[in-house]
Amino acid sequence: MKLKSTTAPHLASLLTYALLTITLGFCINTLAQDSPKVPTSQKSPRFKPLTLEDLNVYQQPLGQQVLKVSSIGLGGPYNPLLRSPVMGQRMFDLLYYLRWNSSVPLRLNEFAILIIGRQWRSQVEWFAHAPLAIKAGLSPDIVATLKTQKRPENMAEDEAMVYDFVTELTDTKKISDATFAKAKKIFSEQQLVDLTTITGTYVTVAMLLAMAEEGVPAGKELPFKFGEP
Repeated sequence: MKLKSTTAPHLASLLTYALLTITLGFCINTLAQDSPKVPTSQKSPRFKPLTLEDLNVYQQPLGQQVLKVSSIGLGGPYNPLLRSPVMGQRMFDLLYYLRWNSSVPLRLNEFAILIIGRQWRSQVEWFAHAPLAIKAGLSPDIVATLKTQKRPENMAEDEAMVYDFVTELTDTKKISDATFAKAKKIFSEQQLVDLTTITGTYVTVAMLLAMAEEGVPAGKELPFKFGEP
């Protein structure tokens, strides 16, 4: 009595299994690539949020000063800065000067900060400074257009100069003779130094925020929606 061969059916089963495995693996990989990454707000914080009670004797003086002026409490850049309180105090003093004692008018100060915030897509910088810029007299239309990564129209002469100066400096890493000569017709030498320092300082702030993955206060809407440029 002859036994029936089982080689062909067995081979067909193996091929079918292999094809199903490859197909399933491809589908899983495709879904993984297409699925959005977990938003930062759902991750564990890189730096634990601090309250005034959490601060040690070296951090307390800085924390108390921050709470007097900050619209986001001890969050934002202050959360990582408090981890290095001596440097944080120096940074706070610089920010305090640039925000409230700079020779550059507040409206233009805030405009420069927003330009940097948009370049870095900094949620915290935009969240904190867009309302301040509008309150200081910057047109809401200018703020809205800047948010779309376009050069705003209908800017005043000094606003256009700030936009061109900050953008050229950050994009080309220099200021041309023509731009410098034009800027000197509008701003004093002190104002040009202060404007440049504002630009560089808020790049540093944006870097701190990016490194620490700091977000806007809980329950607040993100200025730049997930997936938007």
